[in-house]
Amino acid sequence: MPKSLPNLFPKDSPDRQSADIFYSSLVTEHIVPKENELIFKQWQGELVELAQGYAGFLRCDLSEPLPCRDRVIKCYNIIHFDSPMHLSQWIESGERQRLLASGQDVFSAYRFKSFTTGLEGWFSLQFGNSEYAGLGPPRWKQILAVVLGLYPIVMLQSFLFTKLGIMQSWSLANSMLVNNLVTSTILSIVVMPVIAQKLRFWLKPAYLPTSVKTNLIGGAIVLGLLINLMIGFNIASFFWF
Repeated sequence: MPKSLPNLFPKDSPDRQSADIFYSSLVTEHIVPKENELIFKQWQGELVELAQGYAGFLRCDLSEPLPCRDRVIKCYNIIHFDSPMHLSQWIESGERQRLLASGQDVFSAYRFKSFTTGLEGWFSLQFGNSEYAGLGPPRWKQILAVVLGLYPIVMLQSFLFTKLGIMQSWSLANSMLVNNLVTSTILSIVVMPVIAQKLRFWLKPAYLPTSVKTNLIGGAIVLGLLINLMIGFNIASFFWF
């Protein structure tokens, strides 16, 4: 199997001349049992051959397998398309989904990173597609983590704005818009990166096995923090107001 497939679009192709072209790539890692290496290469060849038939396909770069412990190898490929739209069409195509399903007995797990398609997030979770959902932690962990970050911001913001009389004379719609902008900015830039870092041991991707003990410890930490925050804010509101 060649390491790089030829470019299907000549330099003077109309597709090349489009002002809307913005190249986009998909990097995929497959974890494969060593005894399945040959079968996986054949399966991967079918995947690349299928991708070639989709609009905007440019080429696929394949790396040498990386030997790992526990008799597995990691295989990486980068598929390039000429635009985010064409890459998304390939990612979400029924043919690709069926081929991925047929490969479940060949590789143990896989994950991918898509560039210039807007698929990045706090937990590398992509809403709206069950395949993307496997890249992030389970939904219940995400909900608890976001509530942990959101709750103190909303409470402190409410205390501060009320005490200082900020936006008291504004309409509900206007004040709610500004409040949401402030809250979302603080949550995204300051709070969630810290929570994701501190709870990394617990916020593992769903495809990685996590012990019951780890789940219980992480859940207890988050719930304990939320309960303590609630008690603290109740006491503070009694004295504040």
